[in-house]
Amino acid sequence: MNQVSERPELLEKVGYGLGDFASSMFWKIFSVYLMVFYTDIFGISAAAVGTMFLVSRFWDAANDPIVGIVADRLNTRWGKFRPFLAFGAIPFAIIGVLTFYTPDWSADAKLIYAYVTYTLMMMAYTVVNVPYASLLGVISSNSDDRTALASFRMVFAFAGSIFAFILIEPLINMFSSMFTTDTNPQLGWTLTMVVFGTIAAMLFFATFKLTRERVRPSIYQQNDTKEDLRNLIKNKPWFILLGAALSTLIFNSMRDGAAIYYFKYTFSIDTIELLGFSVGITTAYLVIGQAANIIGVMLATPLAKFVGKKIVFLIAMLMAAFFSVFFYYLDESQFMLILGLQVIVSMCAGIIFPLLWSMYADIADYSEYQTGRRSTGLIFSSSSFSQKMGWTLGGAMTGWTLAYFGYEANADQSEATKEGLKLMVSYIPAIGALISGIVIAFYSLTDNVMNHVQDKLKEKQA
Repeated sequence: MNQVSERPELLEKVGYGLGDFASSMFWKIFSVYLMVFYTDIFGISAAAVGTMFLVSRFWDAANDPIVGIVADRLNTRWGKFRPFLAFGAIPFAIIGVLTFYTPDWSADAKLIYAYVTYTLMMMAYTVVNVPYASLLGVISSNSDDRTALASFRMVFAFAGSIFAFILIEPLINMFSSMFTTDTNPQLGWTLTMVVFGTIAAMLFFATFKLTRERVRPSIYQQNDTKEDLRNLIKNKPWFILLGAALSTLIFNSMRDGAAIYYFKYTFSIDTIELLGFSVGITTAYLVIGQAANIIGVMLATPLAKFVGKKIVFLIAMLMAAFFSVFFYYLDESQFMLILGLQVIVSMCAGIIFPLLWSMYADIADYSEYQTGRRSTGLIFSSSSFSQKMGWTLGGAMTGWTLAYFGYEANADQSEATKEGLKLMVSYIPAIGALISGIVIAFYSLTDNVMNHVQDKLKEKQA
């Protein structure tokens, strides 16, 4: 493991964080709005959308490790991972816009278009985000640096989410009526994504310019994809972290995806007064949740130093499961209490994400310690895989559950459907958080273990 002596300074940490500001703008729009866009704007049934999410995921299951393997074997003057940010930024933005374009076609043709554009969007996300995530493992080999970088990443990620949540509805409303006397929400969505796509591309270029790759594989390491895959399959901590991450992301995805339906169809109020301003209840719920996520991210590093990453992860997920259940018992007359619970649950979720990225970097080091081979891109591709698979399963489950409870787009819902929507923001996602907590209990790479691993790798380097 060869590296220069410098450690990342503030500007580089900020530059790294800008990449996830860009990704998270899109990702939160996908996880929160894409389902309702497909059902209420595009005109696809909830069950068909759920199935599309799952079917499209099968290609992505291979796509993620392929990008990781290619990145591990790329050698350029800019490094292994940074070039993907520079060359993938514009395709990422263009395909994102096409995903939210509504062609005036037949129902079957529109469904095919949705399959194609959604699959391409997930591929574009992989091409940019697997190398971006892997970059965390090579900016520094220092564990504290990695946790700090992960924290910067998550703060900017949730800031990007807040940015998207605050602007998306005003932009859609503005563009929907800008060029026509009649409201055209299809056009509003497309032009809104042009704005977000342009910003995202510029931020990916900024991350490319402001970061450096310091940690490199041994000059004696030969390319051997089969050996890297065999090592990955034997890596028990990787499997455990993948399972915990997947469960966490299903929990988040279902809560976010069901929230719009929950507020739209079970509440009679649309807005609430906050700090003298009239704010949409869904916007208030989502923005406050993202702000609480940032608080959780800021707590992650000091808590991890105090009791260790694994213990913090475990407690946060169990708390998230416990407090999520209470959403079922509240109604619109208790909206402020709903917001209070949203703060608690979102803080718990926010704590998890910088720990996840830091733990993937630890697993890359542990794999090198065990096998003598470094495969950062392949290991971090699992982070993208778990993120997209968690969102896909959560989205598919949301679509199927909506269909199961009899949801009909843009119509008054039955009492059974409203009851189902309450379950979808409370008990059902809480199961995902509980499973995540149980799985992470078996994770073996404690901070003491990783200190030993780091010492051995330094001896090997010397």
